[in-house]
Amino acid sequence: EIQLVESGGGLAQAGGSLRLSCAASGFTWDDYGIGWFRQAPGKEREWVSCINNNDGSTSYAESVEGRFTISSDKAKNTVYLQMDNLKVEDTAVYYCAATGWGVCRILSHMDHWGKGTQVTVSS
Repeated sequence: EIQLVESGGGLAQAGGSLRLSCAASGFTWDDYGIGWFRQAPGKEREWVSCINNNDGSTSYAESVEGRFTISSDKAKNTVYLQMDNLKVEDTAVYYCAATGWGVCRILSHMDHWGKGTQVTVSS
């Protein structure tokens, strides 16, 4: 059974940093792409960043480019999202998700989801 468990959310001030973790299990690491998505109250879930474990390629939404960094640690089966220079508009529940066949930035391609972790950024 594939499981994804997010951690590291919390409260931060604008301009501050948080690091999210996504601990994954139940699949062959190199066969999957892992994405981070977020959903703010009253808004649709949106893609934030993703990494393809087979080649390490990464991509970012324009809204977080230059502020967020995604990375993976195969030995720990964990994907990280380092979030720097946080803004109030980054406030959302952050989810990690996995796909073994699709494009890791496309929400409908993600087959497996974690339960999410809350990130709140205050001004």
